Amino acid sequence: MNEKLKEKIRESLSSVLPITIIVLLLSITLMPMEIGTLALFLMGAFLLIVGMGFFQLGAEMAMTPLGQGVGGRLIKSNRVVLIMLVSFFMGIIITIAEPDLQVLANQVASIPNQALIWTVAVGVGIFLVVAVLRILFHINLSKLLFVFYILLFVLSFFSPDSFTAVAFDSGGVTTGPMTVPFIMALGVGFSAARSDRDGASDSFGLVALCSIGPIMMVLLLGIFYNPTNAAYTAVEIASVSTTRDVIKQFVVALPQYGKEVLISILPVAGVFAVFQLFARSYHKRQVLKMIVGFVYTILGLILFLTGVNVGFAPVGSLLGSGLADGSVKWLLIPIGIVIGYYIVKAEPAVQILNEQVEDLTGGTISRKMMNLALSAGVACAVALAMVRVLTGINLYWIIIPGYAISVILSRLVPPVFVGIAFDSGGVASGPMTSTFLLPLAMGACTAVGGNVVTDAFGVVALVAMAPLIAIQIMGLLYVHKTKAVAQPAEALPDDSVVDIEEDFE
Repeated sequence: MNEKLKEKIRESLSSVLPITIIVLLLSITLMPMEIGTLALFLMGAFLLIVGMGFFQLGAEMAMTPLGQGVGGRLIKSNRVVLIMLVSFFMGIIITIAEPDLQVLANQVASIPNQALIWTVAVGVGIFLVVAVLRILFHINLSKLLFVFYILLFVLSFFSPDSFTAVAFDSGGVTTGPMTVPFIMALGVGFSAARSDRDGASDSFGLVALCSIGPIMMVLLLGIFYNPTNAAYTAVEIASVSTTRDVIKQFVVALPQYGKEVLISILPVAGVFAVFQLFARSYHKRQVLKMIVGFVYTILGLILFLTGVNVGFAPVGSLLGSGLADGSVKWLLIPIGIVIGYYIVKAEPAVQILNEQVEDLTGGTISRKMMNLALSAGVACAVALAMVRVLTGINLYWIIIPGYAISVILSRLVPPVFVGIAFDSGGVASGPMTSTFLLPLAMGACTAVGGNVVTDAFGVVALVAMAPLIAIQIMGLLYVHKTKAVAQPAEALPDDSVVDIEEDFE
């Protein structure tokens, strides 16, 4: 086996193993499960680990160089209209290729799937253009975020209450394992071609702005359709009695997810073929490497989605309903904290973002620091989500103060931290959140007799919001440490060592 692939699978194992152990412990103590259900979960975990390994390697080999190549070539053309058109088109293509969007569309009963998918895709396309223009014209990211979030919340008050959570969750779901590697790499390509001192910091922020587009467009769609019943399908647990039944569940599901992934990836592969045909940016060996990368990406996504949807989602719903149905329902909060802390590590796009952050900052912001800050933030977000499930608190009471704090912090930290923080928000809420945490919240909400649409849905939005605050707090610590280093050497003790990582250990 390829050594690089082994490394990626080992990383996946270390990410998924904690959440697997948590579920196993709960199945032994608080929530006994049938052997068949547990077998489905374990098989799903295995496919998830292998799939994530293949996907991360494939994205590294194909999606990242493609995004960098397209971004670099476009900005060198110096043709703003061409840059805008290609960015808009690529935003739509890459969003339609996002598996999470298919899951979201299937859950919204009041709006046709294709109408929702294309609305979200156009939203990403429009805001990718905005993000690219920001890089070209050196527009301050925090000012843009302030303006757009104000518009977002004003617009949300005109959208039906039963649909608001759908819109905010769409922003986090859309920026998933397909979208993030390409958009991040596109930003790197644009910024690298600029070769000025602000290039590195401006490469971040594309995912942040592209997360706003779906929310705004879905809110507009909600107003237009005026939905009255945004219903969500319950997660069903397959009845299995033998190991053959377990394997059969996954084998039957593979073609379905294989078809979805292939249909989604084909437009991206087409863009690669057209780009190479006209630009000739990659030599023969690199082209072959990128083709292998596309194969790895397809294989990884198929295995990942099959494992998560067949093995993880049903168990999440079962855990939620079991824990909330009884006197131990308040244990959902501490259990949610633990699950939230570890589940973000299992998101495929998170590890890709962390690697790019470490590379672009020269190790100043390490993967270890990013992982710790993201885990802490998401743990708090899941705790708040469980409180909402149990109490029915309106989503606005949390996200309005949360985003207000985020925007205020964006004026106090270096620009690079603003971009990283808001990008992390979109990245943290990926497939694991939508297929494990959301069913967990829905199962719990059903058990306590709450409104699934308004109380359970919104967990993705909270997970997407948490890193905005956590990463920018890390930025404040960074500023503090930098000022300490800048003091005259004689004012510092001889044995003083300034290390931002110490604050996260």
